[in-house]
Amino acid sequence: MESEDLGRKGTEESAAPNAIVNLAEDPKLAGEGVKDPGRSFMSICKSLVAGGVAGGVSRTAVAPLERLKILLQVQNPHYIQYNGTIQGLKYIWRSEGFIGLFKGNGTNCARIIPNSAVKFFTYEQASRFLGSKASKFCGFTGGNPATVATISEDAQLTPVLRLGAGACAGIIGMSSTYPMDMVRGRITVQTDKSPRQYRGMIHALATIYREEGFRSLYRGWLPSVIGVIPYAGLNFGVYESLKDWLIKTNPYGLAEDSELNISTKLACGATAGIAGQTFAYPLDVIRRRMQMVGWKDAGTIVTGQGKSKAPLEYNGMVDAFRKTVQNEGFRALYKGLVPNCVKVCASHHRS
Repeated sequence: MESEDLGRKGTEESAAPNAIVNLAEDPKLAGEGVKDPGRSFMSICKSLVAGGVAGGVSRTAVAPLERLKILLQVQNPHYIQYNGTIQGLKYIWRSEGFIGLFKGNGTNCARIIPNSAVKFFTYEQASRFLGSKASKFCGFTGGNPATVATISEDAQLTPVLRLGAGACAGIIGMSSTYPMDMVRGRITVQTDKSPRQYRGMIHALATIYREEGFRSLYRGWLPSVIGVIPYAGLNFGVYESLKDWLIKTNPYGLAEDSELNISTKLACGATAGIAGQTFAYPLDVIRRRMQMVGWKDAGTIVTGQGKSKAPLEYNGMVDAFRKTVQNEGFRALYKGLVPNCVKVCASHHRS
């Protein structure tokens, strides 16, 4: 549920690779005329590498906020160390130094290229499938032959179909690299005082697999998948509605020739991103807490059961929701929301 890159009209051809691989994370791109790519294998590889480098720089820039967000989401309510954005960042700096602000970022960056590659090819196949179905539907209902030809030859999908293809690609891409995200969560929250130290991504993957089993690598997967749908839909809807309203009303002369300037589009994108992520944020909190289950040496990190400081065990997503609200109140579902919103705004304006 992170939005990294924005595609823009006027630079559509050069921005298309990043637009496609990030469509599920930035559903507003579905309204920007992104087409199904028909490029060579080398061109695709270059696009993925370029996107990986850009994504790595982007994620590194906001890594301190991302780490603080996760720490706030899972910290034990009876052993509070991080209490707000500014205090939390200062505490990390003071207790772990500058490098501590970027803990877990290496694993996060390592996910970019394989995740983008899977999303890229999945989006391509999904868009072709939806394009062929749409062309058959148009032919069946007596649609315009020119429209059918456009859909089948150029794979020019409607915004809704592109959104569907992007969501499908996002879910499959996320699932394929989910174990890396799971270990990233654990590496992110461990400190120098943690009883058990994961030495890196490979060591963490091997340790979790050996001690907790293969299924443990997919803890929290269900809320992640469910969160894609409301996030993508609301993000897309808010962006399109806000953009249309600004073009029609044209406050402060923001629109020229029925087109918004880049800074206004970025503001619309940031607003839509915050709206989408805020709505789906409780699912992200539950995902992170479920990822900590089974980590026997994280009693001082993960949330405790009632008045106990023992790690809390969840029997599934619904049980995690119930125990979180029961033990910590409804507000616990939005822990870490402030640094997350700051991160979203910074990501959009940096793009």
